[in-house]
Amino acid sequence: MQWDDARIFLAVAREGSFSSAAKRLGVQHSTVSRRIRELEQKLATPLVERKSSGYVLTPAGEELQISALRIEKELLSFEGSVGGQDQDTAGELRVAAIANMASTVLMPMFARFSAAYPKIELNIQVTNDSVRLSEREADVAIRQTNQPRETLIGTRMTTVASAVYGLRSYCAAVHAGQASEKWVGVDCCDHHRIWTKQAWPQARHEFYVDETSLTLAALKEGLGVGFLPCFLGDIDPDLARFHEPEKQHHLGLWLLYHRDLRTTNRVTLFSKHMQREIKQATALFEGETPMSI
Repeated sequence: MQWDDARIFLAVAREGSFSSAAKRLGVQHSTVSRRIRELEQKLATPLVERKSSGYVLTPAGEELQISALRIEKELLSFEGSVGGQDQDTAGELRVAAIANMASTVLMPMFARFSAAYPKIELNIQVTNDSVRLSEREADVAIRQTNQPRETLIGTRMTTVASAVYGLRSYCAAVHAGQASEKWVGVDCCDHHRIWTKQAWPQARHEFYVDETSLTLAALKEGLGVGFLPCFLGDIDPDLARFHEPEKQHHLGLWLLYHRDLRTTNRVTLFSKHMQREIKQATALFEGETPMSI
């Protein structure tokens, strides 16, 4: 049995479908399907079974998963220890970051790192989901959380404050009693969804969005008010704070990585670079801006 067979099998076991596994591996759906069938023929036993909810592991598949996970853990541990011995500043560095942050305030920081270390191939992966660093989906993750996973290590770089924003003229009209208060319904993340429900318990909205950039665009059209991180809301001249930031809405901004990579030079250089950059932008992240209205 080849490790590549086990790697494909693990992707199917984790994702629950051939198509999702293929997307994760960067191959065709037919390739995953063929390789799984060939593996089952080699082992003379079925490994996955099709159900209405997706693919589930057979008893033999569950035993193979245990063995494959053990092998993967050893290989990744070896990879991390060997990478830590290499002090060259070359190679690939995969960084997972949140979309609204990566495409705005973090991009100049990434660009300056790339300019300082041109031999490091910086690969930015945008995802709002929890990236699995233990499985090397990325080397480093920049995440907003107050409870990072215990299996990861890293640095809390700053606090990300959020406030309620709206179109400047709309906020002024509401405060003057010339317009009714409306909230944009959001489903971009658990934080904003929960905060919006708490602030606007009527639970009915005339307009809904599912991504922070859409929230920003909706607010600029005067469709209501809503939560935005201060690093987005405060830099837009068309927007004003409808409510100031509150501490219960503060989130830590963490740079996280798996402990096996703690001595890898590329990770160390990137971590130090981002800590310096974030420190210089602390006021923007923490929302240290006076009342707009």
